[in-house]
Amino acid sequence: MTGSDTTHAVGVAGTPTTVTAHPARWLRAAGHPPPGMTVLLDDFHAALAAASGALPRPELLPEALARACVEVLPVDGAGISLLVAGRRTPLGASDPDAVEAERLQSTVGEGPCLSAHAEQSPVVADEAAIRSRWPGYHDALVTRTPIRAVISLPLRDSSRGIGALDLYLAPPRAVTALSLSDALTISSEVSTCLQIQDQLMRYRDDGPAWLDAPAAGRRSSVWQAVGMVHAALGVGVPQALALLRARAFADDSTLDDLAARVLDHHVTADELALDPDTSR
Repeated sequence: MTGSDTTHAVGVAGTPTTVTAHPARWLRAAGHPPPGMTVLLDDFHAALAAASGALPRPELLPEALARACVEVLPVDGAGISLLVAGRRTPLGASDPDAVEAERLQSTVGEGPCLSAHAEQSPVVADEAAIRSRWPGYHDALVTRTPIRAVISLPLRDSSRGIGALDLYLAPPRAVTALSLSDALTISSEVSTCLQIQDQLMRYRDDGPAWLDAPAAGRRSSVWQAVGMVHAALGVGVPQALALLRARAFADDSTLDDLAARVLDHHVTADELALDPDTSR
């Protein structure tokens, strides 16, 4: 395996017919995965049960899933994000470095996660590939984290892409240490777990519980800040987002942190304007 993109078909496992209340028990109680599952899936569900014990609230399921990925795959971190209508919402990550790597993709507006979702195929990128394809992300990533390689896998429901699973590696690990087949197996299982919770939470008017995850809440603040800049400066939403990204990059910050400062009025819309005479 090299730093180039590799395309494979990603399957989504079937949905169980009965579930119990706790996310980690749903699959066991429902008899899922089916007979003949691999040792890898056995290990994944054991790791998910352990992680869910420490993170029992349903909105923390994505973080538990990310931690389980790290337990069973030879990677140093994992992150899960939702991508809908061009908006990327991080849902959970395994550790602080993975959290930072997830946030940086949103800050610079590029990265393997966004490409994997757009192309609906896995993206395997060592440091050379990251530097070549997403130079802004590379510079921020190597400055702020020890991560030097990423494998991004699309997450799908029954008919469409819903997000991506990012697997992060730091030296001495390299992308060649991970079987892409194993990674695809786990990404399929992650998709299934999110789908199950979505089905269980259909009674909620505000969507599945994982939309209440802390990372999703921070991203909601970003869109609130975009709205404030849009209204204050009279610019389009894409330009408002671009202004926030430019300021976050200049401040060596993240989009989430800058949004919090905008909402707290520590940074004003006038300070973000490229042209101080921008019409209101």
